[in-house]
Amino acid sequence: MKFVFLILLLIATSGNVLGEIYKWVDDEGNVHFSDQKPESSGVEEVRLEVNTYTNVSYDTSVFDTGRQVVMYSTSWCGYCKMARKYFRSNGIAYTEHDIEKSQAAKREYDRMGARGVPVILVGDKRMNGFSESGFRRIYDQ
Repeated sequence: MKFVFLILLLIATSGNVLGEIYKWVDDEGNVHFSDQKPESSGVEEVRLEVNTYTNVSYDTSVFDTGRQVVMYSTSWCGYCKMARKYFRSNGIAYTEHDIEKSQAAKREYDRMGARGVPVILVGDKRMNGFSESGFRRIYDQ
């Protein structure tokens, strides 16, 4: 039920259209969501919109990661993909927490009061969004 609430919350605080999501009600009255269209009738396509940070902003983190780079992300986020690519190409070790796949990561993300992805932590610095220069600003200190 929390997952359905999260989806509805993300729809309400929308930013970018993701893709095809289908909704249907089974014979017992249970509502289902999936990215794969079921063969049953009564299926409707739902357009989900979810925030990503489009501009980089900075905060003080509620967590202190030391020199470790920690990123809270989702699998579909374009800025998260850019950050992953940048980290790999520059040999920067990082720990990634997918807030849609890990309940513990989602709890930490909520504890930070985050509203979009990616959220990148270095020490007690927090960057919302991603840009190479923005990351260097918190990483090279």
